Amino acid sequence: MDRRIASDQGTGPLGDVVDEALTARATVDEQATVTGWSVGAEALLGYSAAQIVGRPAVSLLADETTARDLPPLAQLPRWHGRLALRHRDGHRVEAGVLAHHRSPEHASGEWLLLSAVTGRLSQPDDDTLVGWSFAQSPCCAMALYDSRLRLRRANEAMERSVALTEDEMRGLRVPEIVDNEAGELAEQDMLQVLATGEPRYRENYLRAAGETREHAWSVFLAPLWDGEGRLHGVCLSAHDMTEQYWARKRLQVIAEAGKRIGSTLDVMRTAQELADVAVPELADFISVDLLACLDDVHEPQPGAVTASGPLALRRVAHQSVHPGVPEAVVALGGLDEYPEDTPPAASLRQGRALLHQVSEPAIAAWLARDPVRAARVRDFGIHSVMTVPLSARGTTLGVAVLSRYRQRHPDPFGEDDLVLAEELAARAALSIDNARRYTRERSTAVTLQRSLLPQRLPEQAAVEVASRYLPAGAQAGVGGDWFDVIPLSGARVALVVGDVVGHGIHASATMGRLRTAVRTLADIDLLPDELLTHLDDLVARLSTEVGGMERPAREAESGEVGATCLYAVYDPVSRRCTLSRAGHPPPAVVSPDGTVELLDLPAGPPLGLGGLPFEAVEVDLPEGSLLVLYTDGLLASRESDIDAGMSRLRQVLARPAGSLDALCDTVLAAVLPQRPVDDAALLVARTRALKEDHVATWDVAADPAAVAQARKDAVAQLEAWGLGDAVFVTELIVSELVTNAIRHAEPPIQLRLIHDRNLICEVTDASSTAPHMRRARIYDEGGRGLLLVAQLSRHWGTRHAAKGKTIWAEQTLT
Repeated sequence: MDRRIASDQGTGPLGDVVDEALTARATVDEQATVTGWSVGAEALLGYSAAQIVGRPAVSLLADETTARDLPPLAQLPRWHGRLALRHRDGHRVEAGVLAHHRSPEHASGEWLLLSAVTGRLSQPDDDTLVGWSFAQSPCCAMALYDSRLRLRRANEAMERSVALTEDEMRGLRVPEIVDNEAGELAEQDMLQVLATGEPRYRENYLRAAGETREHAWSVFLAPLWDGEGRLHGVCLSAHDMTEQYWARKRLQVIAEAGKRIGSTLDVMRTAQELADVAVPELADFISVDLLACLDDVHEPQPGAVTASGPLALRRVAHQSVHPGVPEAVVALGGLDEYPEDTPPAASLRQGRALLHQVSEPAIAAWLARDPVRAARVRDFGIHSVMTVPLSARGTTLGVAVLSRYRQRHPDPFGEDDLVLAEELAARAALSIDNARRYTRERSTAVTLQRSLLPQRLPEQAAVEVASRYLPAGAQAGVGGDWFDVIPLSGARVALVVGDVVGHGIHASATMGRLRTAVRTLADIDLLPDELLTHLDDLVARLSTEVGGMERPAREAESGEVGATCLYAVYDPVSRRCTLSRAGHPPPAVVSPDGTVELLDLPAGPPLGLGGLPFEAVEVDLPEGSLLVLYTDGLLASRESDIDAGMSRLRQVLARPAGSLDALCDTVLAAVLPQRPVDDAALLVARTRALKEDHVATWDVAADPAAVAQARKDAVAQLEAWGLGDAVFVTELIVSELVTNAIRHAEPPIQLRLIHDRNLICEVTDASSTAPHMRRARIYDEGGRGLLLVAQLSRHWGTRHAAKGKTIWAEQTLT
């Protein structure tokens, strides 16, 4: 249809609307010189462009004006008012002028002067135009209500918004036209307008009769006054702001996703956070599935999925508007296969989000092959579906499937919903990938950590032991806590607990090096304080290596590699325990009567600082005492106050426990939180005592003739113990060790036999010189004794004391 416009000059095409002669236009530069003149300006003042351009603008004024009368025009962006102008024929012209000050960047700072040549007075048909504008306004639904709040007029937009004509609504109140809460609230606002004479504003969200989609409305209510100030009614104008409303809602969802998604480094929890954000704001049901190949330790191939055939995915999260997620076909953690032609598989292979209607042939064919899924779709009224791949760093991880129900969201997903879902999926995918990578790295670290810890505590008779190691929560990572139980000579045992500063692979590797060093130093029977001194030097050298600088170990930067350690040696023969610590928490001792005591040991500096000595303390432990060693992660996990943690630990240890394993579990449950902030190691040992009749001791004179008597005493003791099979070897060992002590050492000399799991022979003297095993040449008369001892015994070695030494040899008993 060729629509035309009516005007005073007749009708014309839509393009023939503007008549330049109806507006007087002129431009004036910064020097107040006229630079432009239009046909309308000539019609207003009678000057042609040739006659006026280049002349001062002030020459057009009818009255002389001083600078004091003029406003600060150079500072104004616009000026408007009435001016008295002089026509070319000399008569005075009163004109309303609108002047725009153009910016220097666009028009060198000139002024554009405008004045209407005609149309300045009201026309008879203006009221008609007003009526038409009210009735035909396309963007604003309007209605007029009288002082009794009865509708008098409504425009076409209002009629469309409520699906009623003006005649059908006339004389009704708002709650009678719109029978819902929004209508009641609107009438309350209208009453306020009538009472106060002040306008009101409200936002409503409602669905008109016959519509499937709800609309958001911004409603303005204004009083209607006559010329004498009397209030006659209320004007209601409503603007449909549905798109703005949904845009705002989407921004809110994105902001909420930024706060909620990725709060942890747990894959399933992160996926569940995505599901919780999407439902119910965007969808009525969502499932989040990850590719089953991600279960493997290998990194997946970058890019979209290219494998043909069905895709195996693992359900990691889902959410629904219904409690219990009854529409889920797959349980959390379960595997499901998506055929090649299904929407999720298509989305994964194409690498992009897709919109689907359940009525599409591809979905219909899928549901025909899956009756359980088809029943869910039918029962819950699923009609619209979005499939969004989860991709991060160029790698496809899985897919999120979002659904809408006809009862709750009759309108299907749109392109804006797809954009929002892609934004949420992108955020979640990055967090899931971070969590997946962290989980894999942490699993590697935990595996390394556990492989470096004792896999099975060695059998020994000195103590009964139980232990626990608990890595830190996901945020902190694996640390460097360790413990060890090391059998020593003389039926003794070493108990060790240590803690390397920091977390991660480096801390675990450092822990492994320190544990190996401790076992090596313990093997040469160093005293606890001497062992920590050697370990301190090792940590200082490690710090130098980490710093990458060749300098003396004592000058290593503090904090690069640091550790604490507690080393204890218990002797079941003397029931004496020797302990020394390097910056480590003190051990606890639980006596057989249940009394709990924290041993007052010199703290000593942490390992790696150097320069300060370590001290050892000896304590007597009755048989059946509990020696409890632990790392600081056990104390500081709940409170930052170590003293409070120690108090809690003492309270737990004071409670009776059936077994050491049960005690360990009780301690961890009572002291540690659900997600520890630091690693925690716990080692509990119950002391045993070797029976007096299992130990025999003789003083030996420093006379070679005493060797024969030593052999006789040893043989007699073995016969008393019923160890006749060990007599021959024991005679040889006793003869060699006693002879060496008499010839090369200093008195007093003592021989001791210990009948434990094995048979131990010890010869102690006052000399600090240790023997060395060597191989004698063919014609040498000596030099074969220690070689013979080494071949006949299971182990042998030297143990130094504060004064003197002990040479020992251990035989395996059959």
